[in-house]
Amino acid sequence: MDLLPLLERTGEGPLLAFGGGAVGLLFGFFAQRSRFCLRAAVIEFARGQPGEKLAVWLLAFSAAVVAVQAMLLGGVIDISGTRQLAARGSISGALVGGLLFGAGMIMARGCASRLLVLSATGNLRALLSGLIFAVTAQAALGGALAPLRENIGGWWTVEGGTARDLLAVTHVDRWGGLAFGLLWLLAALWYAVRGRREAWKWIGGLGAGLAVALGWAWTATVAATSFQLVPVQGLTFSGPSAEWLMRVVASPAPAIGFDSGLLPGVFAGALLGGVVGRDLKLEGFQDGYSMRRYIAGAVLMGFGAMLAGGCAVGAGVSGGAIFSLTAWLALVGMWAGAALTDRVLDHGPRQGAKAGP
Repeated sequence: MDLLPLLERTGEGPLLAFGGGAVGLLFGFFAQRSRFCLRAAVIEFARGQPGEKLAVWLLAFSAAVVAVQAMLLGGVIDISGTRQLAARGSISGALVGGLLFGAGMIMARGCASRLLVLSATGNLRALLSGLIFAVTAQAALGGALAPLRENIGGWWTVEGGTARDLLAVTHVDRWGGLAFGLLWLLAALWYAVRGRREAWKWIGGLGAGLAVALGWAWTATVAATSFQLVPVQGLTFSGPSAEWLMRVVASPAPAIGFDSGLLPGVFAGALLGGVVGRDLKLEGFQDGYSMRRYIAGAVLMGFGAMLAGGCAVGAGVSGGAIFSLTAWLALVGMWAGAALTDRVLDHGPRQGAKAGP
């Protein structure tokens, strides 16, 4: 795709924002229709009750891995300069942040992306939790919690380059990464067909994963076309949430880019999905205890995401798709933190298996 005429007409920022909005629209729609949710997938797996929520997450994750690795093999995109691979990373931050994020998403009954999707369909619990998540993320990025984040992140670091590339560390080439993704994609499809899952579940799971890959493709294409330095990035919700908070409360606002369009796009896509599925419904808190739990969970997620280098989508799917070592460690931490917290809180099977707040 030749983006040069558009770049000359609009500039990098607006073009990236347009792509972020389009990709977000697709992700929000498919995530809403499939009930894509890492928290629900972990609960099913940890309780030995694998079901449609685990299948949906595996479909999204494996689809993203396959699409991204195929684009890399075809020379369509270049990710060598991404922050998940090129910059110095933190192993301690990935592990500790992942554990905190996993615990938080159990308490808040949804990860950052799921909270945004639910907010679009009228869930006021998710809306409040999402706002607290954004405030905490900004505090961890450059506010009162930043020193603590930097301290924990400095415990154990890893150099950028091949040291952060999981495929290079394990001496596996891109074909091996593609084969890994295809194996899990086939397993997820088999599981979805065998379980006779609702069509929207597996279609939506695949769509959400392909939207993640499209995010990488769009920013990489703009970066390759532009004469300016443009960061190549994937979908994430921690950084954009903090950016939108500052865009609302601070002046001058942050520069327009991919993240600027992402959150509004996801919200609009989820709203559209809610209209299609007739899922629009106002919901609030039932009691004070649940409200305290949601707030505490949102705080843990906001700090954990910034410490880990991304949320369940940013590190878990986007970072996992490019085989970033720290992203995979963060994902392991999220699964462990969520499973342990679910065991401690000991919700009932019916309550704990719900897809969101």
